Amino acid sequence: MLDTASETTLLSVRGLSVVADGPDGPRQILEGIGFDLKPRQILSVIGESGSGKTVLARTLASWIAAPLRVTAGQVLFKGRDLLADRAYARGLAGREIAYVGGNPAGALDPTMTVGAQLVEKLRAVRPDISASDAKAKAIRLLQAVRIPAAERRFHEYPFQYSGGMMQRAMIVDALISDPALLIADNITQPLDVTVAAQILKLMRELNSEFSTAILFICSSLPVACDASDEVMVLNKGRVVERQTPDRLTAAPQHAYTSALIAELPTLWQEGPQRRRPAATEKPIMSVRGVSKAYETRGKSGKALVQAVRHVDFDVFAGDNFGIVGESGCGKSSLMRLLTGLERPDGGQILFQGEDVGAASARRLRELRREFQLVLQDPYGSLPPQSPIGAILEEPLKIHRIGNRAERRDRARAVMSEVGLHPGLYESLPTGLSAGQRQRLNVARAMILEPSLLIMDETLSALDQTEQGKLLDLFERLQAQHGFTYIFISHDLTMVRQVCSRIAVMYLGEAVEVAPNDRLFFDPGHPYTRALLSAAPTLELRRYRPEDCLLEGEPPSPIDLPPGCAFASRCPQAFDRCRSQNPALLSRGGQALAACFLNPTNEATHV
Repeated sequence: MLDTASETTLLSVRGLSVVADGPDGPRQILEGIGFDLKPRQILSVIGESGSGKTVLARTLASWIAAPLRVTAGQVLFKGRDLLADRAYARGLAGREIAYVGGNPAGALDPTMTVGAQLVEKLRAVRPDISASDAKAKAIRLLQAVRIPAAERRFHEYPFQYSGGMMQRAMIVDALISDPALLIADNITQPLDVTVAAQILKLMRELNSEFSTAILFICSSLPVACDASDEVMVLNKGRVVERQTPDRLTAAPQHAYTSALIAELPTLWQEGPQRRRPAATEKPIMSVRGVSKAYETRGKSGKALVQAVRHVDFDVFAGDNFGIVGESGCGKSSLMRLLTGLERPDGGQILFQGEDVGAASARRLRELRREFQLVLQDPYGSLPPQSPIGAILEEPLKIHRIGNRAERRDRARAVMSEVGLHPGLYESLPTGLSAGQRQRLNVARAMILEPSLLIMDETLSALDQTEQGKLLDLFERLQAQHGFTYIFISHDLTMVRQVCSRIAVMYLGEAVEVAPNDRLFFDPGHPYTRALLSAAPTLELRRYRPEDCLLEGEPPSPIDLPPGCAFASRCPQAFDRCRSQNPALLSRGGQALAACFLNPTNEATHV
């Protein structure tokens, strides 16, 4: 833990209370919040959805507006009350107090290069600095956050950055004015485990190098403990506990903290695990040598992005099949192929023996009654102006199922099944929480009674408690209806709980496919070990990050290297790896891996 006892307090919050005004009167969001933060200190704020974390972050950044309203308290920055002097507070925003959110995709102007926006931001807060000096500083910071080829990336547009690089670019945007306080609001939640681990490591390094105090808002207790000097626990808008990570996890002082710890899923130890169904011998979906490339234009002309490359696996009826990997590994591209949203360039996707890629548009619509997709974004995936009942009835109308009364009855029945009160039938989804919205998305997929549900990062936007509730729902629905699930996710703890078999993707390829226990206790690929070493957990790790954790970005899918695409990041690579690409071969026991380090048998499908 960082010793900051001798340093002057930078931020002092005293008795802060915030309400949300509504038709039924004000609703308390924060009540009596108080804490101090010193330079070079990292304080994590943890709590479930609705605890007030983001409202606290935005209040400190002077970003709250109606219907939110501060009713009491002080926010003292260097001894001066930001709540009493709003002009002073606005002058600090983006200069001495910086904010980074968890949705970097919409934070930058898509029509300007990333570098131009960084320079514009710096010169707005530092008009005395020249354009060349601002550019030099921006490139130095891009290098500091480990953006590969920073000078070239400086001239690229936001859409050319991966999710992990965008998050690092937003950290640069926040740090470029040399702020004294950085407010990081759930910046790792949407990221895969290796990129999130790099961001946390980077955050600690920048905290030390620039003497920046950091308030780290987080929904994952293991991530909060890994990131900070102290952890502050919020429950229903109140601070219930503040301790060092070691003391908090070893001897929690509040029942709410104890409950959060007890609910944590485990990767290797005995803990709260869920039923993982046994695979049958009948494939419901078979993926055979599937590839997909996308044409793109660059400075040197047209090029092909190799998004999915020769992927093979089977999903068995009644199975829970997981697909994991870093941002940019091809998971989402594969999802579009599995659901028939796009057709593969090569290979086959067989659903109950029928080739989805070769199906006519009419036949594909008929097949979609049997497989449905539930997307990641609980907000953007629902039409905000349509009532909940109309959203649920739409698939029935498209497939001409039932009359008006029958569709209404079916919609209400499905709402009850997923835990939504039927009284919400005429309500708009805008009033629902993130967890309720995902229940609505599940209900919309279920209403056609499909046999296969494909979950594309469905739980990644939810906190630990909401994830647990949705996983309970999935388990119950599977027991009642016999669904088969494909979980596409970067959350290894969730996959560990629910999936019986798992495929690991890297740069468009499936580099490992294995049963759950085999993958977590005896992985056959160095990339899998790197993912496991970076997974947030309070357990003693089986794989040490210092031995396995990856630095930098994967090679470009436009210009693939010869040999194994992982060789440039693999600590165990040797000459053969750089000239030959290993095939996905059997390791025995239904496990396959594409690595020359494994004794292999003949290639096969599992």
